[in-house]
Amino acid sequence: ISTPATVLSAIGGAARRGILIKGGSHLERAAHIDIVAVDKTGTLTVGKPSLTEIIMSAGVFPLSSALPDEAARLLRTAAALEARSEHPLAHAIVVAAEAKGVDFPDAVDFQSTAGKGAEATVDGIRWVVGSERLFREMNAAGIDELARVSQPMQSDGKTCVWLGSRGPEGVTALAVLAMADTIRPAARSLIAELKANGVRKVVMLTGDQRLVAEAIAREAKVDETHAELLPEDKLRVIRELKKEGSVMMIGDGVNDAPALAVSDLGVAMGAAGTDVAMETADIVLMGDRLENIPLLLSHARRAKRVLYQNLIFASAVIVVLICAALGFSLPLPLGVVGHEGSTVLVCLNGLRLLLLGGSAS
Repeated sequence: ISTPATVLSAIGGAARRGILIKGGSHLERAAHIDIVAVDKTGTLTVGKPSLTEIIMSAGVFPLSSALPDEAARLLRTAAALEARSEHPLAHAIVVAAEAKGVDFPDAVDFQSTAGKGAEATVDGIRWVVGSERLFREMNAAGIDELARVSQPMQSDGKTCVWLGSRGPEGVTALAVLAMADTIRPAARSLIAELKANGVRKVVMLTGDQRLVAEAIAREAKVDETHAELLPEDKLRVIRELKKEGSVMMIGDGVNDAPALAVSDLGVAMGAAGTDVAMETADIVLMGDRLENIPLLLSHARRAKRVLYQNLIFASAVIVVLICAALGFSLPLPLGVVGHEGSTVLVCLNGLRLLLLGGSAS
């Protein structure tokens, strides 16, 4: 009885703080985590980026000012493409277009490539929206000048989404949409708290450009950064990290689902996470609070200690009772009190794990 009482109490205590643990085996693995891999967008950052500038060959046009006709037309086209996507960056573009009063049409023949971008037909023209990596793979024309102008913004930690048109001679890059996403306040103290809970290394994984990733990594002070990753690249990195130790992956998006599945322990950010990520993960942070991650690890380690205490105490009582029954004339009432009393004690000791921290907020 000492084992289920302890495990169920630990799971219940975690649930009161908004940490949904899907089973006792996941709680046990959490006690042995020594490497943590974290997705950037929506995990280390708030995940609610806002469109700040539209970069064209004619110049840089901030959204805070009135847009010229060509920039407004490109924003209209980008919003039409991104209206079908669930990615936070796509949502930011749609919100910006709506805030500017731009009416965008429906895109037809929509095709999406996970981790890269999408393309569709708007107003009879085939448009492509996605990462710089996608445009370079397509050998898009006009990419070098736009990359040069957008580089300072990437260095400041802004994410850039590229927009271009597809014609008979290939893809032509026409604009870069720069978006700012703020780092979570709890991310700055996350690394120190994880290290205090026995984590050796914290790794950031992202599909963003390297300059953007390095800017966020410097602010969050992670140990290692992997940028410009596709879903299969994240999977590869997790498998490499598993050779070094027990790995916990934290993510929130569709692109993170394969990495969440292959890691030793998958944790999804529930409030802003996709259904696929929450279904795949072993643990869901329902309150979307980053500070609950080190709390989860410390709680799992505490549950492990309490479980060992209960097992040792229960085994010792059984040994004493057997020896007393064989070596002495142990009265039956004393044997019953000793056995059942130890059962009550281990249950009460396990119930201490319900006191993780009160109700979720």
